[in-house]
Amino acid sequence: MDYLESLRVFRAVVESRSFTRAADMLGLTTPIVSRSISGLERRLGSRLFNRTTRQVSLTEAAEHFYEGCARILDDLEALEADASAQTREPSGVLRLVAHTTATVNRLVPLVSSFKLKHPKVSLDVTLTERPVDLVADGFDLGLVLPFMLSSDTVVTRLLERMPFAIVATPDYLKRHSRPTHPSELTEHMVVVLSPAFRKPQLTFRLGAEDLTVPLRYDIASNNAVFNREMVLQGFGIGVLPAGLAQAELSGGRLVGILEEFELIDAVVDLRLAYNTRTLLPAKVKAFVEHAAEFFADVLAVEAASDLKGRA
Repeated sequence: MDYLESLRVFRAVVESRSFTRAADMLGLTTPIVSRSISGLERRLGSRLFNRTTRQVSLTEAAEHFYEGCARILDDLEALEADASAQTREPSGVLRLVAHTTATVNRLVPLVSSFKLKHPKVSLDVTLTERPVDLVADGFDLGLVLPFMLSSDTVVTRLLERMPFAIVATPDYLKRHSRPTHPSELTEHMVVVLSPAFRKPQLTFRLGAEDLTVPLRYDIASNNAVFNREMVLQGFGIGVLPAGLAQAELSGGRLVGILEEFELIDAVVDLRLAYNTRTLLPAKVKAFVEHAAEFFADVLAVEAASDLKGRA
């Protein structure tokens, strides 16, 4: 029997004033209780009980020891109850890391709707575009792009596949010939994502063959919002997440290019990442479920709106 269990046995004997009743309370046999107390006495180097055939009385050492023992066991039970509640009811601080630009249109409604549903959860949100280690950096969850994960041991769940669009400003297309074939992109400067994150090339499906076009660039960054602004300033053609350029396309500030050609692998996956599938804290489990439902609903509404727009 370990030390903690022997403390529980000691407390039961003190409070019941009987080895037999203590054994009944704990579901043990009387000899096991007796051996546990003897082992505790040897550990402490002090007799704890005066035993007779009819009664058990505490020694002075036992009276002093009981006070601290009871306090420790009560604190431990409180800790266990609190930890157990954490797995049942969402509460506490949820530390979330999210890719800044990939979640720009999603994060606020996602977090606000979650907070309204689970008011006992506090959120500590970090926005970044660098690789992260969820465990080492102290995050419970991540809304991340694949390149951001520095460990392959985390669990990931696909939330959204975000397509890219090839765009330019009307003024740029007045000053330069508009590409009518993917191969003509080599004649233009393109504002691209940093090569460390995505190769500066596009692959198109042309009939039975694929055509990979290397992109010329003199501006690259890890931030798609910055890239969009550079394209709007006329510094070249942009390859941007379609959602990030949607308002500008609708307002005529940007124009789509080569839309009749099929891009291959021109999407980026937004994934929800967390550390384990087992014994998830309630706050993490609740956010995983909420995020999956949120993105499913948002994408369904957007798909319906897109179909209505095409009709």
